[in-house]
Amino acid sequence: MRHTNKEYAIVCLSGGQDSATCLAWAKEKFKKIFSVCFIYGQRHVIEVECAKKLSELAGCVNHFEIKIDQLFSQITTSNLIKNSGDFNRAFEFDEDLPASFVPFRNLFFISSAASIAYTYGIKNIVVGVSQTDFSGYPDCRNTFIKSLNATLELAVDSSFEIHAPLMYLSKKDTVLLMKELGKLDWYKYTHTCYEGARPACGKCPACKLRLKGFKEANIKDPIEYRK
Repeated sequence: MRHTNKEYAIVCLSGGQDSATCLAWAKEKFKKIFSVCFIYGQRHVIEVECAKKLSELAGCVNHFEIKIDQLFSQITTSNLIKNSGDFNRAFEFDEDLPASFVPFRNLFFISSAASIAYTYGIKNIVVGVSQTDFSGYPDCRNTFIKSLNATLELAVDSSFEIHAPLMYLSKKDTVLLMKELGKLDWYKYTHTCYEGARPACGKCPACKLRLKGFKEANIKDPIEYRK
């Protein structure tokens, strides 16, 4: 019988605000945590450095960096993968979605995290998706997460639990949760800007949503923005 531990968790850690909050949440909830970051051809690879730093702060048992950039560079036209493009426009193949949409991204990320979890006997997978304050991505909805959870269990005839602690939280609520967890200082090591800029551009949809959340929470964002 394979050894498994319900007190262990792996966090999908992008290096952004939401995943950092989930990392802090997981640190409080589980005995040992692992983290995994994905290099998928995104413009803002600076987030990979942020994820590594956050993992160190959280004292993760292990931090994995998985490269799948060849896959996404060949199959998607998302502006998040391209080196140019307006993020305020619609996705090329669906005008109801933003240009930053990367089809099946969360499917690949969470499935890869589950593969690591299965190998290390980890029962809990923590993801930072939310269907409250989000960009309209279908793979951030609770219905998708619940469906994928069932699929992953069937794939290896084992049990997993995907935790999405931010699912029904606004960006304001996320900031306040981080405050409650006593880890607001972690946010200075996060990266959100779609442009991959430091200081952050403050104009892309991701920056605007982040700034809105901090403003509504009446808390100063610790990262710098262009004036």
